[in-house]
Amino acid sequence: MYRIGIDLGGTNIAVGVVNDRYEIVARRSVPTGAERPAEEVIRDMGDAVEEALRQAGLTAADCASMGVGSPGACDPQTGVVKRAYNLNWFDVPVCRMLHQRFGIPVRLGNDANCAALAEVVAGAAVGCQDMVLITLGTGVGSGIISRGKILSGLRGGAGEAGHMLLVLDGEPCTCGRRGCWEAYASATALIRQTRQAALAHPESLLAQVEEITGRTAFDAAQQGDAAAKAVVAQYAVYVAAGLTDFVNILAPEMILLGGGISRQGEALLAPIREYVATHCFGQREGAIPTIAAAKLGNEAGIIGAAAL
Repeated sequence: MYRIGIDLGGTNIAVGVVNDRYEIVARRSVPTGAERPAEEVIRDMGDAVEEALRQAGLTAADCASMGVGSPGACDPQTGVVKRAYNLNWFDVPVCRMLHQRFGIPVRLGNDANCAALAEVVAGAAVGCQDMVLITLGTGVGSGIISRGKILSGLRGGAGEAGHMLLVLDGEPCTCGRRGCWEAYASATALIRQTRQAALAHPESLLAQVEEITGRTAFDAAQQGDAAAKAVVAQYAVYVAAGLTDFVNILAPEMILLGGGISRQGEALLAPIREYVATHCFGQREGAIPTIAAAKLGNEAGIIGAAAL
């Protein structure tokens, strides 16, 4: 039996038909057009589903269910996107609207939760019952799997780890608070930190780069640049400090890092592992999880949504 996964993003909608081995057998991607009313976006979402089904030689009747992974606050019980600011969606009953069109069960989950679920069913955490996925992108997203299921909390509000406090009265965050983990550990924060280092160290390779990205400090550090090494080292501490809190509170079996920064591999992972091992409760005798990079990349949203 097949399932349909929909990864709803602020820029694109990715749709896939997934088989019982969690392989994507057909896919379709269309622009979101988030400036439009939700009804129009959901209509295009449905059209993309039909196109993916045609590619697979299937109909909705061949599928057991459909899942939607959405940004923002999602209520999995009611199937309503409560607040998705980058879509300008408030109280949108996406599951009911898709069910009316296709006639199969439709489930909703936060996009980070879906990505975490995907890693458990088909990625780097297969067989893991308790894990955390942290995505380091424009912000810091997180998905928590507890005893094999998404930990969604009241009204789907669990897992906004990017907005736990790291520095009291620290850097401003998009959520309105100051000092959130996201304001220090996101790719956006890393770019800000790299720019600050470039201004402070005009002799550095960082100051010679036309466009600073999340890779800039890592690339320059590989070339031996001292200022870049300092940026990378401090950024790893920011990420690891938040992960240590997860270890102390949840004691997961595994923590996976996703997002573009995770592609830096051991240059990021090795110092993070060392920090967690020496700062978590009990230090090296404590409940230290496996810390690794996520595996599924852009496919995680579709697979996780289908697995809902």
